[in-house]
Amino acid sequence: MKSGFSEETIVAPATAVGEGGIGIIRLSGTSAELTLQRFFRPSRSVDVFESHQLYHGHLLDSSGSLLDEVLAVVMRAPRSYTGEEIVEVHCHGGPVIIRQIVDLFIDAGLRLARPGEFTLRAFLNGRLDLSRAEAVIDLIRSRSESASQLAVRQLDGALSRIIYDLRERLVENLSLIEAHIDFPDEDISPPALANLCANVKKARDEIDPLLASFDSGRVLREGLNVLILGRPNVGKSSLLNALLGESRAIVTDIPGTTRDTVEESFVISGLPIRLIDTAGVHATSDPIEAEGVRRATEKVKTADLVLLVVDGSQEASPDDFFAFDLVEKDRALLVVNKSDCPAVLDRSRFSGLAATPVSAKNGAGLDLLKDKIASLFSAGGEVSESTMISDRRHREALLRSREALNRFLASVQSAQEPEFLALDLREALHALGEITGETTPDEILDRIFSRFCIGK
Repeated sequence: MKSGFSEETIVAPATAVGEGGIGIIRLSGTSAELTLQRFFRPSRSVDVFESHQLYHGHLLDSSGSLLDEVLAVVMRAPRSYTGEEIVEVHCHGGPVIIRQIVDLFIDAGLRLARPGEFTLRAFLNGRLDLSRAEAVIDLIRSRSESASQLAVRQLDGALSRIIYDLRERLVENLSLIEAHIDFPDEDISPPALANLCANVKKARDEIDPLLASFDSGRVLREGLNVLILGRPNVGKSSLLNALLGESRAIVTDIPGTTRDTVEESFVISGLPIRLIDTAGVHATSDPIEAEGVRRATEKVKTADLVLLVVDGSQEASPDDFFAFDLVEKDRALLVVNKSDCPAVLDRSRFSGLAATPVSAKNGAGLDLLKDKIASLFSAGGEVSESTMISDRRHREALLRSREALNRFLASVQSAQEPEFLALDLREALHALGEITGETTPDEILDRIFSRFCIGK
């Protein structure tokens, strides 16, 4: 894979599509500077472009006609994002001129970069390990300050340093065992074996807090899935609009107005929230409504939190209890809507759920509801001082590594041969290496970097 990427020089816009003050076109590869020299005319005479210095000038097309007034910079290897020779052309930010410049370079023999290919080259050239490369896309896609802070820390190598340290110590232990396998004149001494076990236990115990941080880290990275559930016409869509502070869902007095899920995002106390409004759950013969009810029921299973909305101005109905029976009580809140009306509902019939009275109409109680949502999750919208993991791939790798270390300890207890001990340590090392990219299969790399946009 590495050689295939390094043979070609690639080009792509590095800025988002659309109008803007400037647009940036990025080139990476051995022909980047030569391609720039063919079409760029600096405003002052330049014998050799200094690395990491901006030059003002004009970009000409293949016929010598002016394309744009630009700034250009050459960043020579290895002091560049990709570890290769990089050129950036800063032009005016119109989509037409950006496309013309990219086409000019492609016609000159460059290839349009694939999504994430610049970061992939940085990984393949040793500028970033895989966990830091993944942090780049997390930073780009972060939806809150906390998510951004978490990504920046991972990009800075907080997780990588822990993984490399674990691997280094486990490699030392493995080398001792393999030395005994190669020269089996005598058994591993009891003190040496005890020291190996102590080292492995220490490594395993350092993995545990990383695994424990996943739930909080995942919420910060992916957001909290909060589902609004209830029978028709209790004010679910009104509650969604009130929480968002704008009208995003259709609200009428006609039951069943919402027939499919409506999803919107916002932030509560640093927590990114994906708010999901669902069709009213009730018995219905309407096939379209029935499908909406089925989808709402399925969403309950994957929600981090369910807001069960009831109408406080009415007695509870069988449909209210049908919705009540769908939710897991330890991840649900009872939202008693229409607190601006005389209270009629007997809340005690919804035992096991903390009740919060609100008025989607006048906003009463909404701040309290938001505080309750945030307080239910230990992350609290803040990034822990200790290193956190937020990626499911990292969690799975750490779980496999811990399992292998536990097998090692069990193998020692049962007096297994050194070959089995070495196998357990190799499996633990392989799993840790998947996090940093040292042992990650190509198909996983392809999937990770395909998440990136073109130009990054």
